[in-house]
Amino acid sequence: DIPAFYLEKLAYPEKVRQAFIADPKLPISVEAPTEEVIKITAKILEKDIRDIVVMILDRPRNQPYIDAVRRIGAKLRMISDGDIAAAIAPALPDSNVDLYIGIGGAPEGVLSAAGLRCLGGGLQAKIWPKDNLEKRVLIAEGFGHLLDRVYLSKDLAKGDRILFSATGISDSPLLRGVEVNGNIARTHSALMRVKSRTVRSIKASHDLSKKTFRLRSKGDEVLLLG
Repeated sequence: DIPAFYLEKLAYPEKVRQAFIADPKLPISVEAPTEEVIKITAKILEKDIRDIVVMILDRPRNQPYIDAVRRIGAKLRMISDGDIAAAIAPALPDSNVDLYIGIGGAPEGVLSAAGLRCLGGGLQAKIWPKDNLEKRVLIAEGFGHLLDRVYLSKDLAKGDRILFSATGISDSPLLRGVEVNGNIARTHSALMRVKSRTVRSIKASHDLSKKTFRLRSKGDEVLLLG
């Protein structure tokens, strides 16, 4: 379990993960300067730095990473939300995303790690206290030793008996969002498995005039469009 709300994250494709396994001294680290990570990623992927695409969640706390990407001249893709899909994107062959860098939610980091393990990509993460108060609380509660720990994908999503499933709400590098035409809604989902690296794509059609939901207050089933 991660005892904090935020994680500092670095996600990358399988080729970069394999290079890091072969040589752990490479500066492929969530603790390394962003420019160095981009440089070594470009070398491993045999790309020019200007062709490396870095995805970052558009938040004030991520401004240092944004500035670093711009300084080195790599391509920057900003997203307003969708932290999980963004972190998984570097492992997707057609996403045109090479790295995901920045600070986002810890629960999202765990889910991203599961998805990346299904696809062969890698993720590193480090606890990021949002302020001094949270840092003091973590230390007081006995978690101080975890503040300097770098978590890998296998630490956040342990074992091989892992399934990852997701359905798109809005368009993302991972999945298309919900499409509504009259009473018909179409959804796009993915189901992935770590052990076999199986990825299943599921396209479903839903007749909203037949859909029901349960009222918490009474427990009754009512029509969604009733």
